[in-house]
Amino acid sequence: METKWTIDSDQSDVLIKNRHSIIAYISGTTNKFKGNVDLKNDSIENAHIEFSLDVNSKENKIEQVDTYLKINDFIETEQYPVINFKSTSFQKVNQNINFIKGNLTVKNITRVIELDTAFLGYNFYNGVRKASFEVKGTINRNDFNLKTNSIFQRDGIMMGQDLVIEANLEFTA
Repeated sequence: METKWTIDSDQSDVLIKNRHSIIAYISGTTNKFKGNVDLKNDSIENAHIEFSLDVNSKENKIEQVDTYLKINDFIETEQYPVINFKSTSFQKVNQNINFIKGNLTVKNITRVIELDTAFLGYNFYNGVRKASFEVKGTINRNDFNLKTNSIFQRDGIMMGQDLVIEANLEFTA
């Protein structure tokens, strides 16, 4: 039996992290998530996902431990406050391997990226049945002109080239 599920913005979030010192958790409560997924016998049949992340939201600011590094220094959030993703295609390889491809825009630069998509299972929240997914991928920060600023260079902090994107998405039927 195939069922169409719609994303629940209040229960979805995105984590963006760099190998060295920067972690930004961007929750769904202050951001826009749209999308749906089709499930057939607990398997993803089709998926469409969009999100816009307001990285300037006060709820998204995380105090860094033992460092002065802030996501604002890295992504220049005052000038580029929104990160967008819009899927363009979904590919199912087998029961356990799925990819979603789409356009990611950071600092007004758009690149096509591919993210691994996994169905985690069903759960209940306030009596509503939910389907949970995890979406993961890696982007090269230089593709989006995410360069370090003088604070990073002066303090001698080495930063990795890759940013990891992890999204925890919940859908309701």
